[in-house]
Amino acid sequence: MAYYRAVGNIPPKRHTQHRNDDGKLYYEELMGEEGFSADSSLLYHKYIPSTITDSRPWDLGSHKLVPNHPLKPLHLKLHSLFSDEEADNLDPVRGRRMVLGNGDVRIYYSVSSVTSPLYRNAVGDELVYIEEGWGTVETVFGVLDYRQGDYIVIPRATNHRYVPGERTRFYIVEANSHISPARNYLSKYGQLLEHSPFCERDLTGPGDVLLHEEENVDIYVKHRTSEGIVGTIFTTPQHPFDVVGWDGCLYPYTFNISDYEPITGRVHQPPPTHQVFEGNNFVVCNFVPRKVDYHPLSIPVPYYHSNVDSDEVMFYCGGNYEARKGSGIGNGSISLHPGGHAHGPQPGAYEKSIGVEYFDELAVMVDTFRPLELGEGGLASDDESYAWSWATNA
Repeated sequence: MAYYRAVGNIPPKRHTQHRNDDGKLYYEELMGEEGFSADSSLLYHKYIPSTITDSRPWDLGSHKLVPNHPLKPLHLKLHSLFSDEEADNLDPVRGRRMVLGNGDVRIYYSVSSVTSPLYRNAVGDELVYIEEGWGTVETVFGVLDYRQGDYIVIPRATNHRYVPGERTRFYIVEANSHISPARNYLSKYGQLLEHSPFCERDLTGPGDVLLHEEENVDIYVKHRTSEGIVGTIFTTPQHPFDVVGWDGCLYPYTFNISDYEPITGRVHQPPPTHQVFEGNNFVVCNFVPRKVDYHPLSIPVPYYHSNVDSDEVMFYCGGNYEARKGSGIGNGSISLHPGGHAHGPQPGAYEKSIGVEYFDELAVMVDTFRPLELGEGGLASDDESYAWSWATNA
């Protein structure tokens, strides 16, 4: 995200001496994407950021994926995955459950009121949607407040931890790549364009830097091996939140879905109109409360369509989704409409939508360009009957 920020105490010239009041050098760290060829930030540490005193395995639990075979659309009830007791004892990092995934992206769900350990994902960026709740994310760049409806964008390898202020529902998209605003809304230099449904004013970066003096601190690291994704726990002699200042264009930020200004038209607008983020081989779209199609003969709900090149995952998180009425889908549900299956409104919804002027609905969509398979959370939350709902409700 090419949007420069500077926070705290930094020198006037990069890669030059930067000392504290006692004359001791701070340690400069470049955190950058694609080697030295993309967005980056410079962080100035009190201690050497590469120092570790221990490294041991972290058991991530089951990451096995099961193919969606025989092929069918699915309805997954995410609110069934966590009891109140589990939510009060599991943290948002170690307690997350994998719902869907492929070689490019994984979708997790977590419900927690517990502070997480320090964590960094060295596999890819994370996009975390807050379905309910509020709290903070403490990061090496500073503190981010979060609230219901926020997306939290966390760059790869950012040390951070979640501090829920109340029980929070986290919908988590983990990429094997970087995640950025949709390219079709960016200038060639990275500015959000005039026709974009949001702009830089809607993004909230970290506040003041954090300085912690704890010693012998554990950091949970998710990373890659030739056999797949694994976990390691590093122990560091000093707390990694020792940064006195930083500047650059790479840092975590939040964006609230209520600040997304939907693009509408006289006839039904396709999903790319609602895009907000993208990663390698997937995109993320919003469906927000909005005025709908105003051609005198329009049909506001989507036309039936075949996902020839992609799997479509819709997470329903507010209002009433007109096209799915009668299917059993509600807030906290996921629908998976896989490539190779034509899908669209439930029986009756097509005709009933005629004349409707406004949709009060909220959903987050992830479209992937490789088939999605089911994780243990997806298998555990499948209602097993959704595939037949077009027939049973006809």
